[in-house]
Amino acid sequence: MNAIVNRFKQLAVLLAAIFLCVGCRTAPTLDENPWEILSLPTEETISDIAFTDDLQRGWSVGSNATLLQTTDGGFTWEPRELDFGDEKIRFDSVSFSGDEGWIVGIPSVLLHTEDGGDSWFRVPLSEKLPGNPSSIFALGSQSAEMTTNVGAIYRTRDGGKTWKAMVQGAVGILRNISRARDGGYVAVSARGNFYSVWKPGSPNWTPYNRESSRRLQNMGFSPEGELWTLGRGGMVQFSDLDPTEPAQEPQWQEPIYPERKNSLGLLDLAYRTSEELWVVGGSGNVVCSLDGGRTWLKDAELESVPSNFNRVKFVSPELGFILGQRGTMLRYQGNSQAA
Repeated sequence: MNAIVNRFKQLAVLLAAIFLCVGCRTAPTLDENPWEILSLPTEETISDIAFTDDLQRGWSVGSNATLLQTTDGGFTWEPRELDFGDEKIRFDSVSFSGDEGWIVGIPSVLLHTEDGGDSWFRVPLSEKLPGNPSSIFALGSQSAEMTTNVGAIYRTRDGGKTWKAMVQGAVGILRNISRARDGGYVAVSARGNFYSVWKPGSPNWTPYNRESSRRLQNMGFSPEGELWTLGRGGMVQFSDLDPTEPAQEPQWQEPIYPERKNSLGLLDLAYRTSEELWVVGGSGNVVCSLDGGRTWLKDAELESVPSNFNRVKFVSPELGFILGQRGTMLRYQGNSQAA
C-alpha cells in the first residue's frame, strides 16, 4: 500500500512540474536582434517621434521640454532649445505632414512649424479647453487634429487660429488614445476598466466594457482598422470585425500570452507591415509576431537594456523606433528573419 501511495506522490510531483513548465514557457527567440541602441544627448524620457516626408529629418519630444532633431534618418540626434521661461513643459506628441509640423504638451502647449522645424512658434489655446492636449495629427496644409486627455477632439484648418469640436462630450480621464487610418479613435479609461470608440462623423463616443477580467493597458488599430488590446499580465487580444461601424460591438478573439513566464506589463504595440507586429513592455521586454499574432518570437538580446520600453512606432516599414525611460531610444535595422 505504501508503495502505491509513494508512486501516486511521485506522479503528482511530476505532473505539477509539467504544468509549471507549461505555465512558465517562454516564446522562442529571434535569431538576430534587429534593433540598435542609440546614444542620445539627454536622459529625459522620450514620448513621441515624427519625420518630414523625406524620412531624413525628424523630431523627437519628451519630458522637461525635450526637443531633439535628426537629419540622418534617426541615427544621430541633437538637442534644440526653446525658451519657455519658468514654465515646466512636457511634450507628449509630435506630427508632420511634409515640412509642416505640430507639437502638443502639458500644460496646454501647442507649437507649429511650417519650415520643417527651422522655426517653431507657439499657438495660443483657449483656457476653456477641456483637459490637457494629449495627441496631435498633421492633416495637411494648415490642418491638424488634436485630442485631449478627457477625449475631446478638435480640428483646425487655419493653422490653429480656430478649432472645431468633432465630438460633443468627453469620456473622462484617459490612460491613452489612438487614431486609426480612417480618422477613428479608440481610448482607454484611466483605470483600464473600459474603452470607448469614436467614428468620424459621430457626435459622441461609444463606450464598451473590457472583454477580459484583466485591466486594459493600451489599445490601438491594425492597418486594416481592427482593434488590438494589451491587458495586465502580458495579455494580447485582437478583434475580428471593424468596431467603428455604428451599433456594432467588437467581436474579440481568444486572449494570447506571448510569454507566460513573464508577467511584466506589455505597454505598446505597432505594426511594421500588415503581418509583422512588435510589442514592448517593462524591463526591456520585446516580442514580435511575423504572422499577424498567431505565433511569437522574443528579442532576448534587449532584456539587458536597463529601461522600461513605453512606445514602439514605425514611421515606415523600414524606419522604426522603440522609446524608453531616461533617454532610451532604439532604431530598427531590419534583418532577414523579421522581413
